[in-house]
Amino acid sequence: MPTALLSTHDKTGLVPFAQRLVNLGWRLLASGGTARLLRQNDLPVIEVAEYTGSPEILGGRVKTLHPAIHGGLLARATEEDRRELQSLGWDYIDMVVVNLYPFEDTVASPTVTPQEIIENIDIGGVTLIRAAAKNHDRVLLICDPADYSRVLQRLERGEVDAEFRRKLAMKGFSHTAHYDDAITRYFFGEDAMCLNL
Repeated sequence: MPTALLSTHDKTGLVPFAQRLVNLGWRLLASGGTARLLRQNDLPVIEVAEYTGSPEILGGRVKTLHPAIHGGLLARATEEDRRELQSLGWDYIDMVVVNLYPFEDTVASPTVTPQEIIENIDIGGVTLIRAAAKNHDRVLLICDPADYSRVLQRLERGEVDAEFRRKLAMKGFSHTAHYDDAITRYFFGEDAMCLNL
């Protein structure tokens, strides 16, 4: 049974997307708030903390940063990698559905505090995107809710080919590059001399 990891800030369209994944025979693995939403909608889901055996810590700052998650994402489609994962009690993760904290919207708010800005720098989500995009030969990445219907159509028709995976990976790398650029521009605005340490 293929496994999809869902960890989203923007939950637009997530429940019907997840329902259709279940109908297609996918197992759902999700981080805290995403898992709660899926459970509230009677969808079968395994919470990341349950899967890894490690609770979310530091007020939710650390949820998906665990070898069980990133091993499952970065493992190649080889018998050696599968055996290593299984010896640890883990398995492949075949799809990542993730979107990031709204850093640019947060910075644009006239009432935002410096602490709120720092808390809206996504770490785990960016790491999930990069891991899935790096291993796109095996892992399907969805980082934009606008892609849900296109991905479902491809899955239902059995048309998830290498080029489609590559395009989704390119979108992921582009997304994280834009995100990092927004953070960099924010800090340059705070201290234009930051590179001249």
